[in-house]
Amino acid sequence: MSVPPRAVQLNEANAFLKKHPEVLFVDLLIADMNGVVRGKRIERASLHKVYERGINLPASLFALDINGSTVESTGLGLDIGDADRICYPIPNTLCYEPWQKRPTAQLLMTMHELEGEPFFADPREVLRQVVEKFDDLGLTICAAFELEFYLIDQANVNGRPQPPLSPLSGKRPHSTQVYLIDDLDEYAECLQDILEGAKEQGIPADAIVKESAPAQFEVNLHHVADPIKACDYALLLKRLVKNIAYDHEMDTTFMAKPYPNQAGNGLHVHISILDKDGNNIFACEDPEQNDALRHAIGGVLETMPASMAFLCPNVNSYRRFGAQYYVPNSPSWGIDNRTVALRVPNDTADAVRIEHRVAGADANPYLLLSAVLAGVHHGLTNKIEPSAPIEGNSYEQNEQSLPNNLRDALRELDDSEVLARYIDPKYIDIFVACKESELAEFENSISDLEYNWYLHTV
Repeated sequence: MSVPPRAVQLNEANAFLKKHPEVLFVDLLIADMNGVVRGKRIERASLHKVYERGINLPASLFALDINGSTVESTGLGLDIGDADRICYPIPNTLCYEPWQKRPTAQLLMTMHELEGEPFFADPREVLRQVVEKFDDLGLTICAAFELEFYLIDQANVNGRPQPPLSPLSGKRPHSTQVYLIDDLDEYAECLQDILEGAKEQGIPADAIVKESAPAQFEVNLHHVADPIKACDYALLLKRLVKNIAYDHEMDTTFMAKPYPNQAGNGLHVHISILDKDGNNIFACEDPEQNDALRHAIGGVLETMPASMAFLCPNVNSYRRFGAQYYVPNSPSWGIDNRTVALRVPNDTADAVRIEHRVAGADANPYLLLSAVLAGVHHGLTNKIEPSAPIEGNSYEQNEQSLPNNLRDALRELDDSEVLARYIDPKYIDIFVACKESELAEFENSISDLEYNWYLHTV
């Protein structure tokens, strides 16, 4: 991945600053392993220098745990003197931040070695290396995300979230009315500002739907013929949603399972593949008769257990699973079936695609898509046949077989020979080290429930 010519970079900066003379600051953004956006804020006058020379950030940015602490066992911290790498702007990502009181823009960055090569531990680079394998086959990935989130009150109750007061009725919602239009009306101003803010930032969000829990919603993104760009949009959408909600005196959470007895937050991804002539290779009247579609599904199903740590990267991620919440817990597929892991929508022959329904909204979109596309490529190139499609309720036909906890998921990832052919084993080592560190800290804590159960009874 080469850095665009200096003249092209400066033209982009000049055009933006001319269009937005009011802008005072620019946020330089880069996503860490957890999909948490980090970076620097610069003054307007420094933007040209960023395009010319980049900015320095430590390599340890990609060895941070969920709390922002460096995990030294990754080898990216003190072992290398917490040394810097250089971050360059990603073309066509400079845009306005509509929520800021002081006019501010944002610009996505990606990390490189000092000599110019992409830095292997940047999740964006992890995905680029997988996408490159499709480029070699003359194939183009189209992808689109569906992102679920909860609006929550800015005030927690004993550290736990609660639904926000409705700006319309002044009441807290408690119902689970899926697709209810009236619930969209309750938070209409905030939701409309999210859609308008997305449009202003060039994020292709086209709809918001009410999901099946109090103040839970889903934003749908249009498919784009650039999987890395699709992930950029998902990442920036999360930041937009959080900030717009805060402007409306609410907060948000993309936590996989914020409420014990309500649905979790998912991150579904739709994938189709175009040949060199722009034709969808999955297009067909009968999905079972399309070899490319079957083989892609076969590869994703085969690699799904090893991919789980990328799809569900946190301890809390595994609390989301359960038949009543439409979260698949076994490698399965079906045609227009929402109980399976891989749903094949077939409303029209030319729109046939794979909808991957396993990942949580807490997943890093770049790593999620890296794992899924690795499975697709593995299936296409090895002509892997899937099991028969599921008809009816998959939960009644398939036993739970995917890893149901983070420790088992990390073991599956660490042992996977297939994923190691697509994702740099050095990166897998770093990811596993970070997540094992988080897991160890979690397991060393003592929950309130343990005190309630055991303090005076054993």
